[in-house]
Amino acid sequence: MFDNYEWFKKEVYKLTQIDLNYYKEKQMRRRIDTLAHKNGADSYEAYVKLISTDKVKFKQFVNFITINVSEFYRNPDQWRFMDQKVIPEILKRNKGQIKIWSAACSTGDEPYSLAMAFSKHVPLSNIRILATDIDDQVISSAKTGLYSAKSVENVPSDLKRKYFTQVGDSYKIADEIKRCVTFKEHNLLKDVYPKDYDLILCRNVVIYFTDEAKDMIYKNFYNSLKPQGILFIGSTEQITTYRELGFERLSSFYFQKP
Repeated sequence: MFDNYEWFKKEVYKLTQIDLNYYKEKQMRRRIDTLAHKNGADSYEAYVKLISTDKVKFKQFVNFITINVSEFYRNPDQWRFMDQKVIPEILKRNKGQIKIWSAACSTGDEPYSLAMAFSKHVPLSNIRILATDIDDQVISSAKTGLYSAKSVENVPSDLKRKYFTQVGDSYKIADEIKRCVTFKEHNLLKDVYPKDYDLILCRNVVIYFTDEAKDMIYKNFYNSLKPQGILFIGSTEQITTYRELGFERLSSFYFQKP
């Protein structure tokens, strides 16, 4: 029976250091119950035993609850705003190395998109991107830099020609773009946040979290930005408390620290 979710959350934290208390319970519990059933478990105890002893099932579970869905230049209109408004705003006050953090970066589509977007304005040597995710499996994939045709379909054609090489049915990102990005594991709900960033991107992740967790994350992002630094969020998200958190709104998806 799937009737002792409180116990299950504690066991998951022991195994993964992922605190399910910060996730919306009804939504997350429904997803986990479905996955457990698909794997033949008829109770939380049985499912914990399975993911504790089967490395493949454990990786599947972590990947499933951390929602690794991404693509290059997702929501192109927001990237046009980046190109026309956000990058020029950042460059007005920073003529040297630009510090960017792509949080919950998944398979690397977004940090590599950032590197390409900034490459139209500054030399690649000026671009330093920290890309973090809780899932070491997707970080490994991101470091490889090999993507499906679907993943790269929104990349502007000039950048696609310049920075991708077709390998069979896949596309490989250029090494010069990969060198702009450093990948590390990071848990947004428990780890210390890095500081002094010109731009932070975190998109379509916090929608799965409780309001308490969202405010904690956005407050930490605020503290991680330099003065005038900018936060870029996803099309499925809103920061209704942005004024209380200290942000000014540039658009529905971009928020600036005064």
